[in-house]
Amino acid sequence: MTYPKHEIAIIGCGYLGAVLATVFAEQGNNVIGLDVDQGKVEKLNQGIAPFFEPEFDELIAAGISAGNLKFTTDPSAISTSDLVFICVGTPQLEGSSAADMRQIWSAIELIAPHLHSDALVVGRSTVPVGTAKEIETRLQKLTSTNSTIAWNPEFLREGFAVRDTRTPDRIVIGVQNSDDEQKLKSVYAPQLSKDIPLLVVDLATAELVKVSANAYLATKISFINAMSEIADKTGADVVALADAIGLDPRIGRKFLGAGVGFGGGCLPKDIRAFIHRAGELGLSSSLQFLKEVDEINLRQRDRVFSIAKDLLNGSVKGKRITVLGAAFKPDSDDVRDSPALDIAVRLNSEGANVVVHDPKALENAAKRFPVLTYEGDLEKALLNAELVLHLTEWMQYREIDPVSAKKLVRTPQMIDGRNMLNLEAYQAAGWKIVGLGRQPK
Repeated sequence: MTYPKHEIAIIGCGYLGAVLATVFAEQGNNVIGLDVDQGKVEKLNQGIAPFFEPEFDELIAAGISAGNLKFTTDPSAISTSDLVFICVGTPQLEGSSAADMRQIWSAIELIAPHLHSDALVVGRSTVPVGTAKEIETRLQKLTSTNSTIAWNPEFLREGFAVRDTRTPDRIVIGVQNSDDEQKLKSVYAPQLSKDIPLLVVDLATAELVKVSANAYLATKISFINAMSEIADKTGADVVALADAIGLDPRIGRKFLGAGVGFGGGCLPKDIRAFIHRAGELGLSSSLQFLKEVDEINLRQRDRVFSIAKDLLNGSVKGKRITVLGAAFKPDSDDVRDSPALDIAVRLNSEGANVVVHDPKALENAAKRFPVLTYEGDLEKALLNAELVLHLTEWMQYREIDPVSAKKLVRTPQMIDGRNMLNLEAYQAAGWKIVGLGRQPK
């Protein structure tokens, strides 16, 4: 099937923008990616992915080779684009729970002089509700074009970003007129031809969709982690509990995995920014519960740290501890707000000799926390360990043979911080192993 071709600009070529650019190019559009990082742009133009994501390397190389995907630091390159997607980051503001909006405002100032007369500016970043209207106001002051604003929240999962862009579970567009609606429907024609649900809403609703979804998911994760604390005190099995309540169709089993908690560049900062925005709107009490969600999540890291000390007779000083995992989740090299690294740094600060292993994230982890020791060979990482912490659920770790691993470590002790390992198999092999809200039968 043949679909309409568009001239598309992607502003911000990090994780979100680069994946979107490559998928749009794959669909036959002419795509220009704009970023202020010259080194990143050079890599992308060589078809080299600046981060790990399954399928992305091949996809970007194909787009560069086909000639309809290019990256630049020159903002004038977007002047022929009829759609301009804003994909810059909105991290947590230092010293505050609010979103840091500087990249958004810098992007608007950068592109305003170069916008096509009828360009549609499409927000894709996760922002506080009301941002779209503020962008519209600023654009009216900065340019005399007829540019309009729409909002199109993203729902990417790291490790599944290419698939989620090609075939998202839903497409949400916030628009102010029928022309903009038709433009976005045309861009997403390949997805819509697969009967992917499309929701057309107002700007404010579109802005709220992503942060509301993240707040709900974070709440679900923290709920089951709170249950794991109860399970530890009562001898219950939190995994069996999650299986049981997950069979209720009103609840569902997904995101009911008790463990060390969530991290990454989205859920933690998004729920904090949501709380902050509610306060600005005079509605602090409406999202008061999210503060407890955040606290429960962080408390899981404290629990693992405390269990580690107990297993090592009250002190980790001088003990060799192997941490399995550096990325905040598997199939990613993203170490932002990684629970695994947070725990590793805490152990190191109390004198432990911490060795971190991860299949993909060691380089990024070493840049952020050079004080830790990193080992790319799993067997070497396990060698002489007095305690092993399983903190990122890579498939490689689930496939570890407990009998063979026992021969490598000094003391066969493990904390399964993701409740993904076969505790009985480890126990049978002579390990002392504990989960969070779960013990070997």
